[in-house]
Amino acid sequence: MMAPHSPLTLAGLAALGAEKLAQLILDEAAESPAFARRVKAALAGGQGPTAVAKLIERPLSSLDRAKAMVPWEKEHALTADLDALVDSIERELAPLSPLMAAQRLIRFISGHGSLFNRIDDSSGRIQAVYWRGVDILPRIVEQMAGPDRASLPSLLDEALTRDSHGQIPALAIASAPLLPPVILADWEKGLSKATPDEYGRVIQIRQAIADAMGNLDHYIALESSLPEHRRDPLRIAAKLLEAKRANEALEWVRKTAPRPIPRDLSDDFYGAGVAPRADRDQVKLEARILEVLGNRAEAQTLRWSQFAQSLDAALLRDYIAKLEDFNDREETARALAHIAASPYFSNALQFCLNWPALDLASDLVVTRPSVWSGRHYALLAPAAEALADDYRLAASVLYRALLDDILARAKSPAYGHGAKYLDHLDRLAQQVTDWQSLPDHVHYREQIKKAHGRKLGFWSLVK
Repeated sequence: MMAPHSPLTLAGLAALGAEKLAQLILDEAAESPAFARRVKAALAGGQGPTAVAKLIERPLSSLDRAKAMVPWEKEHALTADLDALVDSIERELAPLSPLMAAQRLIRFISGHGSLFNRIDDSSGRIQAVYWRGVDILPRIVEQMAGPDRASLPSLLDEALTRDSHGQIPALAIASAPLLPPVILADWEKGLSKATPDEYGRVIQIRQAIADAMGNLDHYIALESSLPEHRRDPLRIAAKLLEAKRANEALEWVRKTAPRPIPRDLSDDFYGAGVAPRADRDQVKLEARILEVLGNRAEAQTLRWSQFAQSLDAALLRDYIAKLEDFNDREETARALAHIAASPYFSNALQFCLNWPALDLASDLVVTRPSVWSGRHYALLAPAAEALADDYRLAASVLYRALLDDILARAKSPAYGHGAKYLDHLDRLAQQVTDWQSLPDHVHYREQIKKAHGRKLGFWSLVK
């Protein structure tokens, strides 16, 4: 019988003794360059911050000089190296010299654009390391002495000129609350003379400074200076509401432009039965503001009207939760009747899944069997699965729509899914006793065999 594994604990490892631990570290360092860098940084820590900083400078300089594309097979090794670099800054250098650590972390993050241009980071691993660095900086700033913090604005302003992914503004926004008012005031004075960039990054930093100084009016003035398409009225409205300036908050929340319909549904807006989208965050915030202003009835009217237009289950839940007359059952019945009569059948079906109201979902599907398009598999597939246990005819309608679309468009990569859908149909058919206006399963199979019998790639996958 094998002995149980011993857990890795600090006390357990210490019991191994220094020599054995040192040998384990040497063995691992020989196999992992990234781990070796961590060990070297830890050893350098005994010589002081300058020795650690010197070790960190080498990979930073290499990153600055590099021009060649990074092949995909080296992505994992590069990620480990960058992780080791960030760890060395945080764990070894920051406890010895927070200022030196902040300087090198900002330098590392400001070089992100150069590296991103040399690698296909479709996995997001490399970006994740840089964003981890963004999260670390405020913890380092908290360790810095007051006079040292005065150098942060100039470091960040210089780094901003190299920013391409919004990470430097994120650093500034996270750091601003940790700086004293006199430094913030000087920083704002300098940034006010800077030329605004097209992405509004300077404005973002100035707003973070205004936020840290509690100057909401300046924050709002900066927001108003942005092009209209870059403004965030909901953010301003929320801040005004928090500041107990509800009337102004109501003006800002109503400035929000309607959001576009999702691209995958916009081509067949009416044919797919898609309702206009409600901006749920806007509706929720506007209703809260109205209630603060004492307009509870208007808030409820807003919630209902936006639910009725968009068929958004979350908005109906808000409406029901705010009822005071204990008539939630009547109002729920009214809402479900509205769903049943809606021409926006795709949204109606999604509502039924979210609420949930599977009996109504079944009625929607079975009474309109011809409207369901397998192209909307993101809706139909989970709906069919949800209905399969108790509403087998409705599930069959949806699985048929999914399979018909795959076969009609000869989508060979999806033939495996199609075969599974047919298998579901075979099993469901054993328990359907009334096919209503639909051909029964035997006739359905005959139809698809006649129409698509030559699609051997599909039939080879069918059980």
